[in-house]
Amino acid sequence: MVRELPQKTDTLILKGRGGVDLSGGEIQKLALARALYKDAPVVILDEPTAALDPVSEAAVYESFGQMVKDKTSIYISHRMSSCRFCDDILVFEEGGIVERGSHEALLARAGEYARLWEAQAKYYV
Repeated sequence: MVRELPQKTDTLILKGRGGVDLSGGEIQKLALARALYKDAPVVILDEPTAALDPVSEAAVYESFGQMVKDKTSIYISHRMSSCRFCDDILVFEEGGIVERGSHEALLARAGEYARLWEAQAKYYV
């Protein structure tokens, strides 16, 4: 995406300041790229695919493990499908952790995570 910008990495991205006008998905892709480019030991992603189209979202899911290899990563999401690739899932309710485990373990427990999963999954089956 950056290669297609008029001035590559020097392009302003704020339309009001003479920059280009990016879509929500383009802004999200750029923010994700910036986070990974910094090569920080900890990566925190808060709803990183919320504005992406389904194909781009799937690409993030498929490559997430490689993107954060050898790093501590925190992936915050309300989209339950995006939790499947996480090693350890924490379910919060009213400010506290109510469940913790892998996707499979939490589904088997049939608790809050499973309830939320089923609420979203029924629209995909």
